[in-house]
Amino acid sequence: MHISVLNEVFLYKATLFCETILFMKRTLFLHSEVHDPYAEYQAMLAEYPVYWDEANRLWAIYSYEACKALLHNDDAQIPVINKDNKDALDEHALLISSHLVRLSNAIEHAITRLVAMRLYEKMKIIAIDKLVENLLETNYADQQTDWVETIGKKLPVLTVLKSLGFTDKDAAIICANIQKLTKIMLPNKTPEQVKEINTISKDIYRLVESHLLSSHLFEAVIHNKSEQYKIEADKMLVLWVCNCIGLMIQSYDAGRGILSNSLLQVLNNQRQPATKDHLYKSVTETLRYDPPVHNTRRVAANDITLNQIIIKKGDALLLVLAAANRDPLQFNQPNKYDIKRPNNNEHVTFGSGAHNCIASHFAVNLAVESLYYLFNRHTNVRLIENAIAYEPLANVRLPKSLHISFS
Repeated sequence: MHISVLNEVFLYKATLFCETILFMKRTLFLHSEVHDPYAEYQAMLAEYPVYWDEANRLWAIYSYEACKALLHNDDAQIPVINKDNKDALDEHALLISSHLVRLSNAIEHAITRLVAMRLYEKMKIIAIDKLVENLLETNYADQQTDWVETIGKKLPVLTVLKSLGFTDKDAAIICANIQKLTKIMLPNKTPEQVKEINTISKDIYRLVESHLLSSHLFEAVIHNKSEQYKIEADKMLVLWVCNCIGLMIQSYDAGRGILSNSLLQVLNNQRQPATKDHLYKSVTETLRYDPPVHNTRRVAANDITLNQIIIKKGDALLLVLAAANRDPLQFNQPNKYDIKRPNNNEHVTFGSGAHNCIASHFAVNLAVESLYYLFNRHTNVRLIENAIAYEPLANVRLPKSLHISFS
């Protein structure tokens, strides 16, 4: 009997060892299929902070120091995701994907970034609490609602549209169809996804273009910038339209994730009144501890030396930002949710360097204001989801639903 027990223990440990070896070398996976990706990140951080994945032909970067170095390295560039229009996008979808600040490099990135920043400057301050109130009042039954469907998928895009002066009619059309257009960011699209993109791209493009042209303020900016950068006015208008749409796409994906993950962590960890200061710290820590964006891709434009390793020109790079955010060399007790940790704002969820997210303040403020309204307008907010299911995506970790009750 004693020998039998020892054998069972040995087999159990051997199985755990084999599973550990297998999962330590898995760099790409769908979040719908992984219960705890952070355990895998910790294993890779400990043994393979810079790892060559032969199967996927890419370098997976896990450590904070290495991710930060590459984010600031001009030779680590945004890869082309639709070379020679391999996805067969139609005219307007191709225009959008070819002029987004998120997908550009060098001088094109510098110009499109200025356009995107100018768009943010033109956004008017609106009452986010009123938008949240209206969405909750029209999308709940018996004091229950799905936060993802009611708020996460609607509020960020609606806030952008209202801030830029879009009419209720136009805003409704865009909000109803923006999910289809977000698939334009996928590096590998199915024929069905391409069809969805192509069916809506022209309508949204024309609608946004018409709105920007109808605003004399925008028209003046377009002409001024075209003269400044020696770019034809028509070309400058294209940049404005595409990056306005890009702002909506980013708001739908990342905005939804920040709103959902922040609520989830507050409900799991909140132990004091939800003041705005407390919620700001909670959202900041969520962005480090449980971010919506888990990885981003780059390609080496020239040879890069990293951790005494030579990354060859043309090599693909997978920067696992969510792992970097849990690096014990950067954050004390990284697997503990702690809003009082002094350097939580050093997370790299919004990137860093030339491609750092210009919507970071907008996204954080949106989450803080939304949660502040929820917890101060309603009492006894509870999560009634038994288990959180995630979307079948590789680069972002987005809850499919968050059913809550409140009174």
